[in-house]
Amino acid sequence: MSQPTKSQNAPQTAIQPTRAQNYAEWYQQVVRAADLAENSPVRGCMVIKPWGYSLWENMQRVLDRMFKQTGHKNAYFPLFIPLSFLEKEAQHVEGFAKECAVVTHHRLQAGIKRDGKPGLIPAGELDEPLVVRPTSETIIGASFAKWVQSYRDLPLLINQWANVVRWEMRTRLFLRTTEFLWQEGHTAHATEAEAQEETRKMLDVYADFAENWMAMPVVKGRKTEGERFPGAVETLSIEAMMQDRKALQGGTSHFLGQNFAKASEIKFLDQAGILQHAWTTSWGVSTRLIGALLMTHADDDGMVVPPRLAPTHVVILPILPKPECAAVVMEACEKLAARLREVSYVGGTLEVEVDRRDLRGGDKMWSWVKKGAPLRVEIGPRDLEQGVVSVSRRDRGVKERTAMSADALVAGVVSLLDEMQQSMFAKAKAHEVANTRSIDDPKEFRAFFTALKPESEGVPTEIHGGFALSRFAMDPMEESKLKDELGVTVRCIPLDGQDDPGQCILSGKPAKRRVVFAKAY
Repeated sequence: MSQPTKSQNAPQTAIQPTRAQNYAEWYQQVVRAADLAENSPVRGCMVIKPWGYSLWENMQRVLDRMFKQTGHKNAYFPLFIPLSFLEKEAQHVEGFAKECAVVTHHRLQAGIKRDGKPGLIPAGELDEPLVVRPTSETIIGASFAKWVQSYRDLPLLINQWANVVRWEMRTRLFLRTTEFLWQEGHTAHATEAEAQEETRKMLDVYADFAENWMAMPVVKGRKTEGERFPGAVETLSIEAMMQDRKALQGGTSHFLGQNFAKASEIKFLDQAGILQHAWTTSWGVSTRLIGALLMTHADDDGMVVPPRLAPTHVVILPILPKPECAAVVMEACEKLAARLREVSYVGGTLEVEVDRRDLRGGDKMWSWVKKGAPLRVEIGPRDLEQGVVSVSRRDRGVKERTAMSADALVAGVVSLLDEMQQSMFAKAKAHEVANTRSIDDPKEFRAFFTALKPESEGVPTEIHGGFALSRFAMDPMEESKLKDELGVTVRCIPLDGQDDPGQCILSGKPAKRRVVFAKAY
């Protein structure tokens, strides 16, 4: 294998502004450049385009297998939930009331609109309003109440893949939209211990997926009372650090105790013949993971997709300087693609695409750079004369290419992809470690979460912050005050943390443990 060579005439960056100049706008531009999604005509909703949806399909495929390996089965429940169902659990309805979209009529008819013009107006008022699914604990609980009669019916382990609606005022593609796709697991158990075990097991599944498939390191932890899922006894989460050092909650697993079982009357006869309420859990991840993947790995040239989740693992780019060489080059491309498609990878075979579009070579190359395809292979007349192909890894510089034989590529492609996957995780982990700090001084704590303003226009803002490991006395009032003042919250109480008595970073009161403080999405 020869030393890498450099491509010519490549622009400095494909994405403007860069991460350092304006991170929020950079994110939007990467989504657009990678052709992941776009805003829809419906305010706050998005159209997920094929490349973005393929990422979600791959995430779904892996997670679905992991769920089934742990004994769960898929089902589907209604999109519409009677308002009275949400009202059964007081904390639940209070937590979601402001985000609910409500259907009050069941048809349209011709009439005069509010602006005085003729048009279609709602008609046929419903006897009871229907809430468009924000989450499904209550509607699934109604089914569980019918399905569970005896301890022999337990545990009941159900998952559904669905869409949900939570009316958002400020939206951002993938990270926070009015409608999004997700999975939600719901389980019922005979004992508290079994339900708690389930809650932790599914958190571990999410952490496994995040780290080994998304190449995204996470911290597993318990939420404080103020950050807990409405109606839950306990909420566990995985928290990841994005490149701007903010946290993103990647997935949650909730121990619901008997709260929802009592609200939905999920009862069973135990082995002693005594009627008991079941112990339930719920857990979920959403298309927000695509935003997390982008903000963990993308660079100033666009997406960088972890190979294990890539819609296309290898893209082959024919180099056609003259029409007369097209036939032989295309034949070589197709032969290589056929060989690569026979290579086994992550439970299937490699996804390989030959880019036949009638575009300039540079335009083709940059389109795949922006999408983040792991390996790009260029084949032109000179390569064929030399008996090589030119290979570029997306996790390395765009200008970097390596010449190798087609045989060497076929033999080593899995190793290349595995090395890229591991390299991406190692880079993200190093970023997390470098920006995680134990802090005991309140002044240092506040300085840590204060960004310096640019001295002049065009000078990038210096971003402080990251994960601060500081003691906290679990005072909800102090936590709320911190959020209002600095936009910082307790992301989680690490599950692997140890007792470390000292003074609370916020109040100075005695505290037993350190928690993860961070600004978050």
